Amino acid sequence: MDNIRTVWLYPLILAAGALQAWGPPMNSALRKALINPWVSSLVSFVPIIAFLGVLVLCLPRPLPTVDSVSQMPWWAPLGGVIGAFAVVAGLLFVSKVGAGAFAGLTITANILMSLAIDHYGLFGMQTQALSLPRLVGAGLMVGGIALISRF
Repeated sequence: MDNIRTVWLYPLILAAGALQAWGPPMNSALRKALINPWVSSLVSFVPIIAFLGVLVLCLPRPLPTVDSVSQMPWWAPLGGVIGAFAVVAGLLFVSKVGAGAFAGLTITANILMSLAIDHYGLFGMQTQALSLPRLVGAGLMVGGIALISRF
């Protein structure tokens, strides 16, 4: 995946973002059918694990080395738990606030946290100063989600 040409990166990222909007309503329907939110969350992850298992079997290289695993930050594997929290929030709350408000709130919170991550260089990211244009963009996101949520 490291050799994907830049011209394809933005369309793929946009497609991934568009598909992310499908997840919470789909998970909400799963919760309605299965009733228990924890069983629903577990069922939601089974196809992911199966898909990734097939990919690892088909594309087993490169494998991590003992050195790379031993040098890994303690928090690196917790990204999956963060993703699970997002899935559970979606299946519990999207039906209460609507898909637009849910997506807007999560995207706005994501942008605001991403600006902090960039500014402070958290999780090994290169620092990018919190400039006035970035703050204006964040303010527009907050204003936009306020309008979406209200109307």
